[in-house]
Amino acid sequence: VVITATNSFVTTPIVKAFGIDNLLATEPEINSHGYTGRVSGVPCFQQGKVTRLHSWLAQHQLNMQGSWFYSDSHNDLPLLREVEHPVAVDPDTQLAVVARENNWPVISLR
Repeated sequence: VVITATNSFVTTPIVKAFGIDNLLATEPEINSHGYTGRVSGVPCFQQGKVTRLHSWLAQHQLNMQGSWFYSDSHNDLPLLREVEHPVAVDPDTQLAVVARENNWPVISLR
């Protein structure tokens, strides 16, 4: 599953191109006039990622056992702290500090 704060209308074509079936993304609110600029439901950001993922896991009768999560942002610390295998990827300064303190792997894709 891909979980991202980016709006679903941006990320859906990307995950489809990679053959990924499951996407949790921030959903834009749409009314009869189009996009409102507001979010529909729980934003997939910070603690919202954890909330959305736990809901998705429950719907699919899955759990966090064996879970991995890769992130470059300190905004993802709530989810990084939930998974069994957190990995910092080209982390921002704050995430780099926390990763070092917790002995999490730090990788670079640059």
